[in-house]
Amino acid sequence: MPDKKILLIDVDGTLVDYDNNLPESAIKAVQTARANGHLVYACTGRSRAEMYQPLWDMGLDGMIGGNGSYVEDHEKVVMHQLIPADVERRVVDWLNERGLCFYLESNNGLFGSETFATDALPAFRAYAKGKGAPNADTMEVTDGFPDMIFGADLYRDDVNKISFVLKSYQDHLDSAEAFPELKPGTWGGKGEVALFGDLGVKDITKAHAVNVLVDYLGRSIDDTIAFGDAKVDIPMFECCAQSCCMGSGGPEAKAAADYVTTDVEKDGLYNAFVHFGLI
Repeated sequence: MPDKKILLIDVDGTLVDYDNNLPESAIKAVQTARANGHLVYACTGRSRAEMYQPLWDMGLDGMIGGNGSYVEDHEKVVMHQLIPADVERRVVDWLNERGLCFYLESNNGLFGSETFATDALPAFRAYAKGKGAPNADTMEVTDGFPDMIFGADLYRDDVNKISFVLKSYQDHLDSAEAFPELKPGTWGGKGEVALFGDLGVKDITKAHAVNVLVDYLGRSIDDTIAFGDAKVDIPMFECCAQSCCMGSGGPEAKAAADYVTTDVEKDGLYNAFVHFGLI
């Protein structure tokens, strides 16, 4: 079925806006595309625990999570790479010693450090404001992470990624030096004004996971179209046959995409599906 496409859709800023609102037009786009025989997968930095039920209720065929550490097709786990338990324990100890609040991303839930809900608030609000959330100044951490679990044992063997609030950019640089076996990153800002650091499984990208999924499906990369809005989506844009950036996306992502649609809250995904002849 060469005319049937595999659609890889980022979630935050692409499928939903940064207030976590899912446009009705996006639901219609996904459901119509699937009715037309196309396969639709979320391809996101979120763990499975952050893929809340309204997203599944659209009828997704599966997901790529953790920016590429997890691949699922019709509830079957195709790939799942985790931070080794001994390394995870060392990261938790290192963050606590430096007084950095953090949360653990697992398919079984998001697990916050003791002070994350309060200490992360300035960074969280700055992130929401940078993404255009109109109520950013009054948001609470639990607005962005409604199911985050506090008070749990933070020594775990099911962790995909660990995110932490940066007191300075040096924290990111030091984390990269302290844990060379992991992949360091930053998010929530540009360059040395990043708000959060993260540590995840090394050599994992959305592009790698897309190839794993395509191989599993027995399909060709020529059948893929990627939809995203941020720099982290660029490897996915580069590996897929076609790519689309949201109008509300970042300049680097727009420059890397084949097509730029309207903003996410202005029916961006629906308009993109029309452009590519999917609906």
